[in-house]
Amino acid sequence: MVIKRVLILVGLALIAVSCGNDDNGIVTVPPRLLSEVAPENDDEIQEFLSTHFYNYEEFQNPPAGFDFRIVIDTIAGENSDKIPLLEQVSSATVTVSATEFALEDGEEDIPHTYYYLVAREGVGAYPSEADSTFVRYQGITLDRRVFDGATETAIWFDLAQIQAPLEGFRGFSVGMQHFRTGGAPIINPDGTFSVEDYGVGMFIFPSGLGSFNSFFGGIPQYAPLIFTVELFAYNQTDHDGDGIPSIMEDLNGNGFLYDDNTDEDEETNTLRISNFLDFDDDNDGTPTRDEIDFDGEGNPVFRDTDGDGVFDHLDPDTN
Repeated sequence: MVIKRVLILVGLALIAVSCGNDDNGIVTVPPRLLSEVAPENDDEIQEFLSTHFYNYEEFQNPPAGFDFRIVIDTIAGENSDKIPLLEQVSSATVTVSATEFALEDGEEDIPHTYYYLVAREGVGAYPSEADSTFVRYQGITLDRRVFDGATETAIWFDLAQIQAPLEGFRGFSVGMQHFRTGGAPIINPDGTFSVEDYGVGMFIFPSGLGSFNSFFGGIPQYAPLIFTVELFAYNQTDHDGDGIPSIMEDLNGNGFLYDDNTDEDEETNTLRISNFLDFDDDNDGTPTRDEIDFDGEGNPVFRDTDGDGVFDHLDPDTN
């Protein structure tokens, strides 16, 4: 599966190499700037959204046997009267920094806009960017070439893992939060289970939320990506087992879990552990789990023993 392979290898292609005229016959091409590529990608995305539509009429009035899957086509010929995606999508903006791709130009907080479409909302709950989701999906480029997918059997995706620096699919993580899961699982006579009324939609994001300057598995450099998704279920995560759901360790609330590291100054350059992966967030020698309490339903309750406005598990002065 391409996404899983990219997650491992996307960081290996951080510079493009092409033939040149120097003594070695090789010219190293430095990565482009995030601030330069983002607006170009947005123009490409808006052009695509203006000239394509999805099978919205089938979702509005489902025919017998409809599989509730999104089909994208060009507005042309007999489809010239279709409503373009641009008039049906919503958008959101997140910021991206050069460190997410191990770039050396130092750019920080560059705005990147992504677009999403909810074709069927679903009846369950919304996952967060930190959760694990059970989905069917298909990934395509703007020329509608499929580069990845699991369209028959759903698989689990850890949204925190795939948004990690050099992983290349933060856009998938932020996109999934806009869809709801289906109803309770139905046990079938053969022992399998099914889910009804699950969320269906698509999202499209710039390369700064994808693999950016890397190229692998049929994904070109600096390419915006499209995903169609069907969300069946999700599990809330606690990656470090400290009793705090991973999304609650996103201290700055930007949905990106890897820039929240309370004890960063005490950690070495070769071992930087974000809070949601760190069993001792403040590095005071007392595990985070031992510096919090839990209510009757198992939810974390945070202490502030010295009353300084900093919770104990984030305050190295209390343990």
